[in-house]
Amino acid sequence: MDRKKFYVNIGSQEISQIKYGNNDEFIVYATEEEARILREKMDKMYVADGRAYVRSHVPIMEYHNDKANDEYDAGLAEAFEMIHDLGDDQTREFIEGLGILDDKNK
Repeated sequence: MDRKKFYVNIGSQEISQIKYGNNDEFIVYATEEEARILREKMDKMYVADGRAYVRSHVPIMEYHNDKANDEYDAGLAEAFEMIHDLGDDQTREFIEGLGILDDKNK
């Protein structure tokens, strides 16, 4: 399968083959299947973020005991790992500099 260039913005959870605005936070080279898997990871983050938002309006529920918050964090780490694996040199260097994958490499 051919790899195509995709622009990824983790904050807006955007994956696009067309560069516009600030969607080029990261550049990855992925097959259509890999891009679909990354999209699924970001979709799961979106759902978990929505559930965490709802929980934030219930004052008796502690944020550090929130399953949705944990799921969002796990999804974020998985997305960064995949972006790192598919990314160009600059993308890989930046993510390595964040230290977010340090626990996975131990």
